[in-house]
Parts: sequence; structure tokens; C-alpha cells
Amino acid sequence: MTTQKYRESSRHLLSQARSELATGDVRQASEKGWGAAAQMVKAIAEQRGWQHRGHAQLFDAVATIAAETGDDDVDRLFELASAMHTNFYEDWYGAGRVERGLRDVETFLDKLEPLVGG
Repeated sequence: MTTQKYRESSRHLLSQARSELATGDVRQASEKGWGAAAQMVKAIAEQRGWQHRGHAQLFDAVATIAAETGDDDVDRLFELASAMHTNFYEDWYGAGRVERGLRDVETFLDKLEPLVGG
């Protein structure tokens, strides 16, 4: 995928996550929330020529972004998005927690999206 496609996919997945949550599918909403965060990281990684094929590489990219921007919330928000991924498998979270998680994912996207070049 190209940088722009990752970026677009990120926002699309967040929209899908909200739709899934509205229909009561908390697990799918969680997974799509994680996917939205991961796709935005992939957009930046692709643009910068960084590896981004696995979870460890995504976390490395986020650590670099947080260091570059001086924004520790970037790390924290990505960890919360990762917990949403775990929820897909474990089904621990109720709708309220997933809704808060999706708001955190949106904040994460809002922080990273300006770093993605046109």
C-alpha cells in the first residue's frame, strides 16, 4: 500500500469501528480501532522507509515518533490501541470501554496525521 492508502484506510477503519460498536459488535469495533491506529503508523513508516510488517516494528516506529515529537501521549495512546487488539481475542471490554478506546484512537490519529506528507 502507499502512504496515502494507509492514511485513508486508517480513517475508514475508525468509521467502521464506530459502526460496529453502534450495532453492538464490541469485538469487531475493538479490532477495527486497533487497525485504524496501526494503519496510521504504517502511513508514516512507509513514507519514511521504515519497516512496518509486524507489531514490534510498529511499536518501534511509534517510539521514534514520540521521541521526535516529544509527545509521550503518542506512546501511551498506541498502547491503548494495542489493548483494543487484545480485546478482539479476549472479549474483556464492555461497550463503554471500547467507546472510550475509540476516542483515544481518534486522538492518536489526530496527532499523527499531520506527520503524513501529502
